[in-house]
Amino acid sequence: MSEMNASPSKIRYSSLSDKLFDWFNIAFMIGLAIVTLYPFVNMAAVSFNDANDSIRGGIYLFPRMWTLDNYNYIFKEAAIYQATIISVLRTLLGTVLSVFCTAMLAYTLTRPDYVLRKFMSMAFIFTMYFSGGLIPTYLLIRNLGLTNSFWVYILPAVIGVFNMIVIRSFIEGLPEGLLESARIDGASEFATFFQIVLPLTVPALATVSLFVAVGQWNSWFDVFLYNSSNGKLSTLQYELQKILQTTNTSSTSAADQFASAQGNITYVTPTSIRATMTIIASVPIVLVYPFLQKYFVKGLTVGGVKG
Repeated sequence: MSEMNASPSKIRYSSLSDKLFDWFNIAFMIGLAIVTLYPFVNMAAVSFNDANDSIRGGIYLFPRMWTLDNYNYIFKEAAIYQATIISVLRTLLGTVLSVFCTAMLAYTLTRPDYVLRKFMSMAFIFTMYFSGGLIPTYLLIRNLGLTNSFWVYILPAVIGVFNMIVIRSFIEGLPEGLLESARIDGASEFATFFQIVLPLTVPALATVSLFVAVGQWNSWFDVFLYNSSNGKLSTLQYELQKILQTTNTSSTSAADQFASAQGNITYVTPTSIRATMTIIASVPIVLVYPFLQKYFVKGLTVGGVKG
């Protein structure tokens, strides 16, 4: 009886091995957090440090000489602001359309009454291992009239085969009784998909949404291929890439100089610009990611088969 009334802490540390195991887990997780966060913190420190001083090295967690010159150098470019708007639009629209269309495809391929589902699944999986290559892809995009168009960012990425497999696997794990009950009640396939399947697949949809959003936000090569001649459709990543390239090829011994708002001559280096670019590109994703956590948790508790 006394053992049943013992506190959880006493039961947890009833032996030395349990206590050592817990302390080992705590130390391991702290070490893992440090290893994970240090590169980002170090990049932030370099981005806020004077470029000439950064060449000396020795910057770890905090800047040695605080400055905003690296950010001023990047944001003095007028094209950055228009490019940021395009990046936000392609990320939002591309993510919503891609996740929705991929989820519909995944649901279709889980239906046993769809006679071509095995063939279509193999056809999609085949594209994961073999593709036409860069030149045929470019010719296809050009012949479709998508060059110099915003939709070249959206339409080619509407369906992701890997994302489709993730969502399909999750749907196949749903209780079949829910879908059968909906059909008995007269629900159409569209009603079943929107009212039952989508709410229950929130964890998979949230995961895929994060994959697609990060890919859309970080993409710049498609801008280079299809829209490099149209500055109005340039994205943030492409403009940052152009700034870095300009800095790397500068004629001032790897140091590009510019006049600040106060009229002082300051310097930036490829290292400082690269660190600043990393922070600018990463901060939006870092800020958005915590808000997706609630969808993971909510999706795990939605729905159930009533007995």
